[in-house]
Amino acid sequence: MAQSIEEWYKEMPIVTRTYLTLAFLTTVLCSLDVISPFTVYFNLKLITQKLQVWRLFSNFFFFGNLGLDFLFHMFFLSRYCRMLEEGSFRSRTADFVYMLLFGGVLLLLCASFAQIQFLGQSLTFMMVYVWARRNQHVNMSFLGLFHFTAPYLPWVLAIFSVVLGSSPVVDVVGMIAGHLYYFLEDVYPAMRGRRLLKTPGLLKVMFDTQHTHID
Repeated sequence: MAQSIEEWYKEMPIVTRTYLTLAFLTTVLCSLDVISPFTVYFNLKLITQKLQVWRLFSNFFFFGNLGLDFLFHMFFLSRYCRMLEEGSFRSRTADFVYMLLFGGVLLLLCASFAQIQFLGQSLTFMMVYVWARRNQHVNMSFLGLFHFTAPYLPWVLAIFSVVLGSSPVVDVVGMIAGHLYYFLEDVYPAMRGRRLLKTPGLLKVMFDTQHTHID
């Protein structure tokens, strides 16, 4: 029996469901002119001089005009965000949130120099990159046309995204952030025997208390 959209949505882990909901609603409301993209895009001058601090977060929730490109990114956001949260971050919600915050800060720094106004697509590509590197031996197929292993997935998606009209800079910035996180979290500890990234205790209290059980 086919799974309904409601069942599919309710089965999503909390971080994936929250981000997908905010991204979908923000993009749709902007397309319907309920809110303006000009009120959510990243602008460092407005943040620092006008104290419009919500722009630090809101720019991650707008994915452009409704269309094939939007559906493409919503699909891959829901798929790979969920696979990360249910896979290598299973029962480690705080660590997953910290990864997203770490990536978000890196992307905001890059956006300040690269003149990028919306970073949702970049954050999606960061998640795809991290998942791909942690599942290097998974065989994949794109539209049934050709086959490759998971580490090539971000590049395949980036090329397809460009074909749909997106800027390659946005995708590449996301992959750079993903590579830096992967190196600091997975590669460096194996090389040096110590971790540079450590999830703050506050995040663990906020997100991981649900996994603590009293006997």
